[in-house]
Amino acid sequence: MARIALDVMGGDLAPTATIAGALLALQELGPEHSIQLIGRADVVRAELDAQLAGAEPGVRAVAGRLTVVDAAEVIEMTDKPSVAIRGKPHSSMAVGLRLQAEGQSDAFVSAGNTGAQMAATTFILRLHEGLTRPAIGTLFPSARVPVVVLDSGANVDCSAAELVQFARLGAVYAEDVLGRPNPAIALLSVGEEAEKGNAAVKEAHRTLASASGLNFIGNVEGRDVPMGACDRGPVDVVVCDGFVGNVLLKFYESVPKLLFGLLARSGVSREQLAGALQGLDYASHGGAPLLGVKGVSIICHGKSSPVAIKNGILVGHRTAESRMSEHIGQRLAATAGEATA
Repeated sequence: MARIALDVMGGDLAPTATIAGALLALQELGPEHSIQLIGRADVVRAELDAQLAGAEPGVRAVAGRLTVVDAAEVIEMTDKPSVAIRGKPHSSMAVGLRLQAEGQSDAFVSAGNTGAQMAATTFILRLHEGLTRPAIGTLFPSARVPVVVLDSGANVDCSAAELVQFARLGAVYAEDVLGRPNPAIALLSVGEEAEKGNAAVKEAHRTLASASGLNFIGNVEGRDVPMGACDRGPVDVVVCDGFVGNVLLKFYESVPKLLFGLLARSGVSREQLAGALQGLDYASHGGAPLLGVKGVSIICHGKSSPVAIKNGILVGHRTAESRMSEHIGQRLAATAGEATA
């Protein structure tokens, strides 16, 4: 049984998209699972009533697994991350995360302010012992299967030791949530040779090459990510700092628009294009977990549609049910004595 707390007030399309996404998710989740709608109670109930008024009987039936939890404050997209901790303790984000910290919820999902969510999650749920920073693990579409890229935006500057930690976080995510035993781990660099890259990447490569419990295959280049493989075989996890990862993420988000424009001029119908490029849409993946915290915090795109919110909730459900956070703690404890440089 999973209890998933949803930040109803988070995102550019909230609360309409968030509540619609919750109703969609409940139609796919088993009857033992429930969703906690966190936000200003009057706003949440008014929007929920409006959506249920003309809904099909099946939708109204699943609404019985929704619980409204009042949160008087809202963190805006323009707020600084510190607001989530000190300035607005009664925000939907803070209230939702505290439910999990108090054992009343199993996962938290938000399309709100990413910086605030990272700060609040780290402060309320805490990091696993031995970690210095969390990382955002984002699924990138590829010609093979989606590739986990981390960090995709939480940490602009990273040390070699942190890159090694990210490799361990990504490996557990790939195993638990994606079901890939012994996932192939790679470092993103400017060349596949071990001596290529900046100082942190070269140092991380030396450590990962002798690290236990990791299937490290060396460096990959940017062109290998869309293929999901390099000349040494398939790639499941790509490790980089948050600056590089976020640049890559934003580039990926621009590709569908580029291809739509190019192929539309060639006479390909919009319907054909939409089907072919569906895997490049962030909505199909829903959200990315903040890895390394003692719990489940799913970060969704700020412009998330109802479908994207639904898929973010499903990611939260899979992450909680797999006990990924617990396994990360166990893996980190088992390798605590290893050198990180």
